[in-house]
Amino acid sequence: MGWMAWTLPTAIFCSAVFAMLALMAVLEKVYPTVLRKGLLPIETTRGDRLFIGLLTSGFIHLFWLAATEELSLVWASAISALWLATLLRWG
Repeated sequence: MGWMAWTLPTAIFCSAVFAMLALMAVLEKVYPTVLRKGLLPIETTRGDRLFIGLLTSGFIHLFWLAATEELSLVWASAISALWLATLLRWG
């Protein structure tokens, strides 16, 4: 894996995504998903909300990089984590 730039933040991010996918697989087996309408204007499943949350978290980071030069990306990560938790719970 020498061709990849594995830094600690990259490893943490990838590990967190893989852990979320594994947890979603276990939850699907134990508690089958049902369509639900919450914050989002469409009916979504648990996996849909995770996908939408991860995608929008990427956009939050991109906008953060475009909008600020001085503030750390840790703030964007905190906002993204809150957004993802909110979307998974009430989305």
